[in-house]
Amino acid sequence: MIMTKGASLFIIVFTLVNILACAWLMWWTARDRSTPTGEAAPAADGTVEKTGHVWDGDLEEYNNPLPRWWLGLFIITILFALVYLAIFPGLGNFTGIRGWSQVDQYEKQVAIAREKLEARLAFVKDQPLEALARDAAAMSTAKNLFAANCSTCHGSDARGARGFPNLTDDDWLYGSDPDTIYASIAHGRHGIMPALGSALGEAGVNEVASYVVSLSGGKAPEDWIAAGKQHFEMLCAACHGMDGRGNTALGAPNLTDDVWLHGRDFDSIRATITHGRDNQMPAHLELLGEAKVKLLAAYVMSLGSERWALGSGQNEASASSDADGEATTPTLRSSSGEQPSAQSPEPNTT
Repeated sequence: MIMTKGASLFIIVFTLVNILACAWLMWWTARDRSTPTGEAAPAADGTVEKTGHVWDGDLEEYNNPLPRWWLGLFIITILFALVYLAIFPGLGNFTGIRGWSQVDQYEKQVAIAREKLEARLAFVKDQPLEALARDAAAMSTAKNLFAANCSTCHGSDARGARGFPNLTDDDWLYGSDPDTIYASIAHGRHGIMPALGSALGEAGVNEVASYVVSLSGGKAPEDWIAAGKQHFEMLCAACHGMDGRGNTALGAPNLTDDVWLHGRDFDSIRATITHGRDNQMPAHLELLGEAKVKLLAAYVMSLGSERWALGSGQNEASASSDADGEATTPTLRSSSGEQPSAQSPEPNTT
């Protein structure tokens, strides 16, 4: 961080004055402090001279010089400080003649560590993802990588949370083929659901939400479903398809199953339509390198499909969250025009 000119000048002056003060202190304590009046003249019997300072009548101060070894260490300390400040940063914005910085050193150390790791993981680059997903040793390493880099969002068991996809089922926004999974991790994804509240109005949002609920087997007023279908075909089908089954090329989710990223209850669906959603999966290729990304892609593959299973008990977390219990279907009130119930049970939020 570059400091202001005034702050830099203050640090330079303050540091150099302190070093000069140390040098003066050394000189002052090493000088002969005997008085010119002869009060502390050298004793004839060879005893140590005195400074002439007396306390309590008989407590006198001897003029003992500092030990030479102590003075030598003090001189070395001062010289070291001057050389150090000339070579390394320490005087304000002056970076030193070597131009060293802790940021550059950190980046060099990271680069060296990454090169060593890449060398150890060189075998990964020559193997297809399908083979890595079946390699127990590789998946053991990948599991640690996942815990360190992915579990914050997707959970330690990879089952996700509200707003973060479950990676253990077979429902994929962008597809589950190896190349697509690798691309998602390496380059990231940015999915945007536009806000349609202003375009549809409150009644239109309720109607579209009712139609979307019905696509996955939920119940809603028939007149709202019919009206919502017309809105859907006009505003939503371009991404989700006329049948609502989504589009992996765009990352548009399938609305006809019971897997929902932000919740499938009426209020959650209505909030999504009204305000939209903006989800981002960060890119990891530059951060982790090709070998780690490839291991992570293979690990995610091993979680999401029995095709890559390593054997019984290896992928205990790979069962779809739907197997834990069937999500309750939200039910809306009659088509009398009343507001749909917002108390529908919270289902699978993936």
